[in-house]
Amino acid sequence: MSPIDILLPWRDVMADTVRLDQPDLSMRQWAILLTVYLTPGPHTVRRLSEDLEVPKPAISRALDALSIHGFVRRARDPGDRRIVLVQKTPEGSLFIDAFARIVEERDRQSDLGAYYG
Repeated sequence: MSPIDILLPWRDVMADTVRLDQPDLSMRQWAILLTVYLTPGPHTVRRLSEDLEVPKPAISRALDALSIHGFVRRARDPGDRRIVLVQKTPEGSLFIDAFARIVEERDRQSDLGAYYG
């Protein structure tokens, strides 16, 4: 498979995504959001930093933006109030579901031979 064959569907997904009336997320924000929604928790800044190999301050800044959009929320761990948990939200679940539908539709089109040849 050529790089074009591999990347063209992602280009189409990205183009579909930027056409929506939704926030544009950075790659770091996407990586964090997908980690929170697709991998088992609990999620903390420290664990996200370790999993993604990104400094904790960068994770915190990305979480600030994701929180403003309502896609994640921070909450104190009831067992240890020093720990801040990163949690899913209904708004974030809807955003992820909408993105998954775009990917699914593009994948279906790809399976039907809709990509340029």
